[in-house]
Amino acid sequence: MEEFLIENVGAKVGLEIHQQLQTNKKLFCNCTPIESDEYTKKFQRKLRAVKSELGEYDPAALFEKSKSKSIMYYANPQSSCLVEYDEEPPHELDKDAKDLGLIIASSLKSKIFSEIYPMRKTVVDGSNTTGFQRTMLISQGGHLDIDGKQVGVQSICLEEDAAKLLGDKGSIREYSLDRLGVPLVEIALEPVEGKPSEIKKIALSLGKLLRSTKKVTRGIGSIRQDVNVSVKDGGAVVEIKGVQQLEQLEKIIEFEAKRQHGMVLIAKKLQESNFEGISIENVFEVTKDWENCQSKIIQKALKDNSIIKAIKIPNFSGMFGFSPYDGIRLGKEIGQLVKFYGIGGVFHSDELPNYGIEQKDIDIIKDKLKISDTDAFLIIAAPSSRIYYAIESIISRINQAPKGVPAETRLATPNGDTVFLRPRPGASRMYPETDIPPIIVTKTDLENAQNNIPKPWDESVLELQKTYDLNPQLAEQIFDSQYLELFEKIAGKNKVNPTFIASILCSTITNLERNGLDSSLLKNEEISKSFDFLENGEITKESIEIIFENIMSGKSKTIEEAMKSSSIESVNEADLEKTIEKITNENQDMIKNQKERAIGPLMGIAMKDLRGKASGQMVNSLLLKNIKRILETK
Repeated sequence: MEEFLIENVGAKVGLEIHQQLQTNKKLFCNCTPIESDEYTKKFQRKLRAVKSELGEYDPAALFEKSKSKSIMYYANPQSSCLVEYDEEPPHELDKDAKDLGLIIASSLKSKIFSEIYPMRKTVVDGSNTTGFQRTMLISQGGHLDIDGKQVGVQSICLEEDAAKLLGDKGSIREYSLDRLGVPLVEIALEPVEGKPSEIKKIALSLGKLLRSTKKVTRGIGSIRQDVNVSVKDGGAVVEIKGVQQLEQLEKIIEFEAKRQHGMVLIAKKLQESNFEGISIENVFEVTKDWENCQSKIIQKALKDNSIIKAIKIPNFSGMFGFSPYDGIRLGKEIGQLVKFYGIGGVFHSDELPNYGIEQKDIDIIKDKLKISDTDAFLIIAAPSSRIYYAIESIISRINQAPKGVPAETRLATPNGDTVFLRPRPGASRMYPETDIPPIIVTKTDLENAQNNIPKPWDESVLELQKTYDLNPQLAEQIFDSQYLELFEKIAGKNKVNPTFIASILCSTITNLERNGLDSSLLKNEEISKSFDFLENGEITKESIEIIFENIMSGKSKTIEEAMKSSSIESVNEADLEKTIEKITNENQDMIKNQKERAIGPLMGIAMKDLRGKASGQMVNSLLLKNIKRILETK
């Protein structure tokens, strides 16, 4: 097994950034993009692939159709209307989204077209009720400046965001429509060679440019990176979807380059063998032959009336299990492939006997398929409605293996790997939108875009730092967070220290999230209200974290409910003094032994009862006063 070094495989990486725009409505209707967990309407659809204007089917659309999924949509009238239900034509393009798209294009020195033509991009995975996504190319060319170097821009598009996937339940896939139609800008950069850390820096720089507009949505899911990766000498452009966090990016590029080079090494080994390919004639029915197989997986498949098929692959022995790098095997690739047809996986000859399949079961297959020592075989069990699509894909993938890496779309996983998603789309995927006329870009539009190019990110952060007297790190954190607008609103109307406000928004909420709490339950109006309560003396600084924890855990919805639930109420000065005096009197021995050092443990005792009811500063001051009293009495 070789050691993998990415610099030796000629990896090229192209980034596609998808960023939600912060506008007051969706791209082609007047609905406000508000996400909710409450849905008052639901309906079901079944989407199908259709031929393009040239009479061709898109391969990605055909793949999705083969899964035979029915789609259940959940909607809320607050955030969706008949346009999202595909029961009404789209309205006019949102002017704010158009203007912002042109500003971003101008910031990247991209050449803006005088006419913008809306297009339909075929999407039949259910993420759009129409079966297509509306998108429009607004500019081409341009560049992003990074440390004195230029990274080229291929294209900039304005398009609709997809519906939010809620989950798969067997043959039913569920989506909510609150996110469908939200304006997105898609920026495709030229592919570059470089270390994963350098690619991450490019993505970070582009993200900073977008945030400098102060008109893009912040937070998880609002920006997504699709990554195109290829390696030289047998590689192919593989698109990786769903990279939502920059922390994933380096791992995913590293893994995908390793996977592709592993496939290249497998291909070279196959080219040196006598493997000549397989066809449907190599597929055999073995359902009855394995009726007595004791494997729990096989017995369950038989109870579910699944069909069991065996595929003979001549001169392929050892190739499914051959692993040029750790975790990179052709058998694993085919296992991932069939999972997208709702099939648990496959058994291959290089891993058997195993999984309850015994040698006698293998001998039955070898006898029936006339397997020699140089041959391999696969076993697949699935319902008849899905097994034939899966077998066609398996045959195609095995026949492609000697050629290197297949061009396909893959999905990023949280641990930094990639898994098969679908074939790469072809040219048949895009066709003109017939419901929307071409959009004219006027001279005034171009002048407006040029005049509103935002300040560079570092200048914007410095301005924020000076305006609110923040330290550089906190200014950067709040500017890049989803709370920038809220911070400026609270700091502008309250006399609370801006550093404390920023610390609560950037550190306290983040720490509660790390403890597994849900920040989406904490609404902006409740955050703002908490600082109003603090300024009016109704709560203390220490109580804010308790209140937020209560709301983010789902126990309460409002500040008032959280205060009641957590028994938070300000203690008046007289009662506070009595409480502190009682604590110090009960711990006189500790004070006499430790003197002023007793402040630490006494503070812990006091805050158990007073946390959220009195400020730590006042408790500390009163404790010191009473420690001094007791020591002087001695």
